[in-house]
Amino acid sequence: MRFIGNVLATIVGIFVFFMVLFFGIVLIKVIFGGDDNKVAIKDNSVIELDLSEVKQDYGGKFNFADFNYFQAKHDGVVDVLNAIEAAKTDDKIKGISIVNNTAMIGIAQRKAVRDKLEDFKKSGKFVVAYANAYSQGEYYLDSVADTLYVNPVGELDFKGLSTEILFFKDFQDKTGVKMEVIRHGKYKSAVEPFLENEMSPANREQMTVLLNSIWSTVVDDISKSRKISVDSLNAIANNLGARTPELAKAKKLIDKIGYEDEYHNGIRRALKVEKDEEYNKVDILDYARNVANTNDSYTAKDRIAIIYAQGEILSGEGDVSYIGEGSMRRSLEDARNDDNVKAVVLRIDSPGGSALTSELIWREIELTKKKKPVVVSMGNLAASGGYYIACNANTIFAEPNTITGSIGVFGTLPNFSPLAKKIGINAEQVKTHQNASGYSVFEPLDENYKNVVLEGVEHIYNTFVSRVAAGRKMTFAQVDSIAQGRVWAGKDAIKIGLVDKMGGLDQAIKHAASLAKIKEYKTEDYPEYNKTVQDMLRGLTGGSVSMFQSREALIKEQIGDEGYQVIEQIRRAKQQRGVQALMPFELVIQ
Repeated sequence: MRFIGNVLATIVGIFVFFMVLFFGIVLIKVIFGGDDNKVAIKDNSVIELDLSEVKQDYGGKFNFADFNYFQAKHDGVVDVLNAIEAAKTDDKIKGISIVNNTAMIGIAQRKAVRDKLEDFKKSGKFVVAYANAYSQGEYYLDSVADTLYVNPVGELDFKGLSTEILFFKDFQDKTGVKMEVIRHGKYKSAVEPFLENEMSPANREQMTVLLNSIWSTVVDDISKSRKISVDSLNAIANNLGARTPELAKAKKLIDKIGYEDEYHNGIRRALKVEKDEEYNKVDILDYARNVANTNDSYTAKDRIAIIYAQGEILSGEGDVSYIGEGSMRRSLEDARNDDNVKAVVLRIDSPGGSALTSELIWREIELTKKKKPVVVSMGNLAASGGYYIACNANTIFAEPNTITGSIGVFGTLPNFSPLAKKIGINAEQVKTHQNASGYSVFEPLDENYKNVVLEGVEHIYNTFVSRVAAGRKMTFAQVDSIAQGRVWAGKDAIKIGLVDKMGGLDQAIKHAASLAKIKEYKTEDYPEYNKTVQDMLRGLTGGSVSMFQSREALIKEQIGDEGYQVIEQIRRAKQQRGVQALMPFELVIQ
């Protein structure tokens, strides 16, 4: 009987195992989305350019060792760019339609998409756009269209750029919870909100220069597309001269005032489709998956590795939303040890983060550069730690409106001693040596401990500047004079030697090929992120989940975007461990 019981138990165990395996794989597909199914493209089709689900440059590759399951996603900005490029020569695609585009991507990414649409139009195919109301970012991208519609009761937001930085000094004084700050660099304003109640002159100076540089790129592009002078555009922005559909049309920022059904009727006429018939549409991400999953007959042996470093620099494995040394180190090792890979392009979109992790990645790039060329392509931003990992490349490319520089470091230590005193808490330490107790959040910052931390900050700052000086072939003094944590737009960074060339990812890839002296090649995307069951389950409570509302969305729903921004800044400060090479502020340009 015991034998039969053991056999039955084994059978049940095997059954349960396979059920768990099956449902685990199903759950992974639910969370990360299936990406292998191709969509049939009909003749006489129009691509709908909806970028609302596009968040990063790179969609990511995920390896779930627990389930022996691999997933590649193709929902990044790069996939969109590849799709538009393919559509240019696809006889089934007649044009691209942009309707109420609510993209979450940054300004440099919008420029990349915009430039690709400009190139698409050279094929003779159309690009048209409609919006109930245009935000400034949406208008910048959509202004590339041949024809722009706006709803009769809509509006157009065109007023110039601004940003808002929150300051917490009074909040700290009132609550008794403060951040002890140790920094190097007069422009290192990442910590300024914890020290002051208003913006310093140095910070205001760099913000003004930065916004004006980015804005000049925006109006230059709009000027070329709409055939309106830059001076006229600046006057319109200054006077809110396009705030209504009628004003926008009179100033030639749009072409037609109409409803969405009239817009679609215009597309039907262009396609020669009857007014009461539906015309063929395909979503940009569906088309991008088709392009990515199409077996290319081109079998070049040589490869260029594109390694995506996107998000804040932290420790650990890494993911599409943050940079970790695990996946970055593995990707760089694989690329430099693969004889078929002839060059590496590092695509960076990062505000920086951990100085230690930045140094670890810098070292891997240094080792890779000894074996094959390394070219950096900067996206929206490659600042502080993001620039740290860029500085030793053979060549650095940036967009004119890329945010870069911020060469500086700081340390923050949460301190609850004022709060503890208010509510009657007293902490007492017992120790064997003078510095044994280290730092206590319940005691005022000890001057001796502060000096030790400051020594570490100064050491890392000197290392950072030395890395840049060696990589950019400058002296320490030259780098120090443009460092101090200051941020620059790409078009200004090239003037001071932080960047070599203006251009996007395509130009960086072509340059890498020329350095490697290859003409026929294919690109291969990295990293491949190793994931576990715990990562999968964590996604249910805080990740990007298609069937479930994310933790971020739930909080925003309750307290609004502004309240969430305050909480997020405090949360990020609490998470920072060790010395930080981080962007001077969380820059939200409006």
